[in-house]
Amino acid sequence: MIYQPTDQVLQKYARVLVRFALNSGRGVKKGEVVRVVAHESAKPLYFALQQEIMAAGAQMIGQYLPDDDERYNFSRAYFESAVPAQLDFFPKQYLKGLAEEIDHNIVILSEADKRALAGVEPKKIMRRGEAMKPLRQWLDKKENQGRFTWTIALYGTPAMAEEAGLSLEQYWREIQRACYLDKADSVNEWKMVYRAIEKTRSRLSKMPIEELYVKGSDVDLKITLGRSRRWMGGSGRNVPSFEVFTSPDWRGTEGWIRFNQPLYRYGNLIKGIELEFKEGRVVRSKAAENEKVLKEMIKTLGADKVGEFSLTDKRHSRIKKFMAETLYDENVGGPQGNTHIALGKSYADTYDGDPAKLKKKDWQKLGFNDSSVHTDMMSTTKREVTARLNDGSERVIYKNGQFTV
Repeated sequence: MIYQPTDQVLQKYARVLVRFALNSGRGVKKGEVVRVVAHESAKPLYFALQQEIMAAGAQMIGQYLPDDDERYNFSRAYFESAVPAQLDFFPKQYLKGLAEEIDHNIVILSEADKRALAGVEPKKIMRRGEAMKPLRQWLDKKENQGRFTWTIALYGTPAMAEEAGLSLEQYWREIQRACYLDKADSVNEWKMVYRAIEKTRSRLSKMPIEELYVKGSDVDLKITLGRSRRWMGGSGRNVPSFEVFTSPDWRGTEGWIRFNQPLYRYGNLIKGIELEFKEGRVVRSKAAENEKVLKEMIKTLGADKVGEFSLTDKRHSRIKKFMAETLYDENVGGPQGNTHIALGKSYADTYDGDPAKLKKKDWQKLGFNDSSVHTDMMSTTKREVTARLNDGSERVIYKNGQFTV
C-alpha cells in the first residue's frame, strides 16, 4: 500500500497555505477568490485546500490536471505534436479574465514523472514559456498593486521520493518537518520563524551595500546590488522558505560560479552547472548532464542575466536532506547553508519603494531584469559573502552557513 499522510497532517498543511502563506502572511479574507493548481497525485491535499478555502469564506477556482505516466504522458505528447502555431497560442480573453478574477494562486508541485520531458526539444519548451509570458505580466502588475499573492508548495509522490533516494514515508517526514506540520499550531510556528528571518532581512536592507563578493573553492563572483534595493524573505510566497534574497542590478555581475546541486527543470535533470559572467551576462555555460537544455534556456530573452541572489541561514532551515525539488533544495540548511542565484526574471518586491509607480523604462534604468524564465541554481558548499558599503568599507555578512549581521 502506498504511503499517504494522515488527514490531520493534510488539514494542517492546507491551513498553513490558506491562513498564512497567502496575503503575505495574513491569510485569505472572506469573499476573496483563490485559484488552486494541482495534479491528480495531489488529490488528498487538493481536497483539504478546498475545505480550508471554503471554511475561510473564500471562493475557489480549481485547475485539476492529469498526471504524466508511462501510458499517458500528456506533457511529452503535447510538445512532440505541437507545431509552431500551437506553441505560440495564447488564449488571451480567457487568461485575461482569469487574471482579473483571482486574488490568490496556490500551486502544488506533485510530479508523477520527474523526467517527463526528457529528450523533448528544449527550443519547444522555451518557446511555449515565451508565449505564456503575458499572463505572468498581468499577475505581476496586480501583485505590484497589492491586489494579488501566491504560494507554491509540495505534495510528495513516489517518483519524487525515489529521485531523492528516500522512501515515500521518509520523504513526507521531511515535508512535515520543513513545513512545521509536526507542531500543534503550524501557522503560529511559521509566524515565529518569519519574525526571526525578518530581523536579518531588515538589517540587510538598512545596510548601504553597493557590492557583494561571493568567495569559495567553487565561486568567485561579484554582485552589484544596485540602487533602491531591499532584501526580502518570509512573505509566504513559497512554503517552505527560509531564504533571504534580493534582485540585484544584473549589469554588475562579474566572475564565475559552480553549483554542486542538480537542477530539475523543464522535465529534465541538469547536473554540474558552471557559469561565467562578464558585464552582467553569461558568456560561458556548461553542464555535466543535459547541457543542451541549460544552453537553450540561457538563449531565452533575458535568461542570460541574474534575477535573484539568495542566502539561506542553516539556523533557520528545517530542511536537512536533498529532496530533488528546487522549492526545497534552495532552502536546505546543511553544514554550510545554501547559496543560490536565479537566471532570468527579477522580483519587483525587492524594489525599495512602490513598484506600482514604476514603468518599464524605470525598471530597466534600475537594472531589474525581465524574462519569461526564472531558474534557480543552488550550492551547499562553503562560501563567504562580503559586502562593500558605500563608504568603501567591507563587512562579512555570511559565513559558515549563517548570517553574521
